[in-house]
Amino acid sequence: MAEKQTKMAAAKNKIKIVLAQPRGFCAGVERAIDIVERALEKYGAPVYVRHEIVHNKYVVETLRARGAIFVEEIDEIPTGAVTVFSAHGVAKKVEDGALVRELGVIDATCPLVTKVHKEGRRYAEKGYDIVLIGHIGHPEVEGTLGQIPGPVHVISEPEDVAGLQVTDDERVAFVTQTTLSVNDTKDVIAALKTRFPTIIGPDTRDICYATQNRQTAVIAMAKQVDLLLVVGAHNSSNSNRLREIGQNFGIPSYLIENAAMFDPAWLEGVATIGLTAGASAPETLVQETVERIRNYCDVTVELLDGVEENVHFKLPRELADVPRPKDAMEAWGAAATADA
Repeated sequence: MAEKQTKMAAAKNKIKIVLAQPRGFCAGVERAIDIVERALEKYGAPVYVRHEIVHNKYVVETLRARGAIFVEEIDEIPTGAVTVFSAHGVAKKVEDGALVRELGVIDATCPLVTKVHKEGRRYAEKGYDIVLIGHIGHPEVEGTLGQIPGPVHVISEPEDVAGLQVTDDERVAFVTQTTLSVNDTKDVIAALKTRFPTIIGPDTRDICYATQNRQTAVIAMAKQVDLLLVVGAHNSSNSNRLREIGQNFGIPSYLIENAAMFDPAWLEGVATIGLTAGASAPETLVQETVERIRNYCDVTVELLDGVEENVHFKLPRELADVPRPKDAMEAWGAAATADA
């Protein structure tokens, strides 16, 4: 009854929805999903995927319906089966376990994550202690820890720097979790440089472009909206950060996994809604959210001026010539510009 009353009241209102640009799928996520789809096309079902291919329930369930089987550990996969490693990357011991089980592995690790692994190994080979700026327990961090030999220290806050115990203060390097932006890491890096003046690390240009672009778009959007909605999974690091940015601007901000999670009570006193999506959330979920809001008020949609991304990563050689299933794009939707 309360929802019906809210709907009737809000129906008199005109609401503007501002769509962030960019939003949703990044190149690494697109590549990972594409790999699973083409593997199913080439080898047939089932194709096993270690861990969620990306952090989004809709994506996982859609691929499961196509024949993908998601597992947490390698020993759950039958010997010799076609297996995809998720976009987050895996530890060396997982790769070794796949070899023992003679799995047909296709690696969907995001190339930007692979770059972090290579940087970490390069520093380790030179005898450096490595500081990994990231969140303990995140699959990407777990994979990176398992790819770098030698001492690796995981921290996430500037306050963590004081407690670091390294072998040699003159031989310290840092790398970062890719789902953190320049803004997320700058204070930690500054604290590291204060304590270890000779510390080395990647250039800021190596920070994941998608994370930075999506956060920049939300910062710009936060100045002109009354409410922020972020479409994404609750276990998605970059989606949670987008919501936190809105909160930091003093705007009511909500992370929703799908349109059904939208609460019409949030519309009270709102004239403009900012709508974005995390890097693993498909555009179809954004558009479904717009349509749900239309049920409660008169909606116009505008596209925020922003970066137009044109980054694409190469597919693994064994799948490069496999056509993508014809209905693949329909499941994820295409980014809309605006609609009156």
